[in-house]
Order: sequence, then C-alpha cells, then structure tokens
Amino acid sequence: MERKIIQVNDRLRLKKPHPCGSREWKVLRLGSDIKMECLGCGRTVTIPRSKIEKRIKEILPKE
Repeated sequence: MERKIIQVNDRLRLKKPHPCGSREWKVLRLGSDIKMECLGCGRTVTIPRSKIEKRIKEILPKE
C-alpha cells in the first residue's frame, strides 16, 4: 500500500463528512498523529496517521 504525501496546510477531502456536514479539512500539524481543522465549523481534531490515510478521498490544491 502506498503512503500518501501529506504536508502542513494541505486541504483534504475525506470520504465521510464531519457532523457539521463538511468533508474538507486543513492539516495543521504532522507526525504519527495528524492535527486537522474542519473548514466547515473550525473544530480541530487529532487522529492517527494510519486512520487518516484510509479516509482521504483526495488532496485538494492549496488556496
């Protein structure tokens, strides 16, 4: 399985929506965990990298 190249400030579109309805997230911090901010409601979450890599639908162009 190939590893996705994720960088800080990337925008990600995930397969499942956040409870606010948005599917788009901005990467704030990288490591073994990835800290992301929902672009719909502004909530931040920290999720293990292995889970995020499975949930990514696409990496969107930077703003």
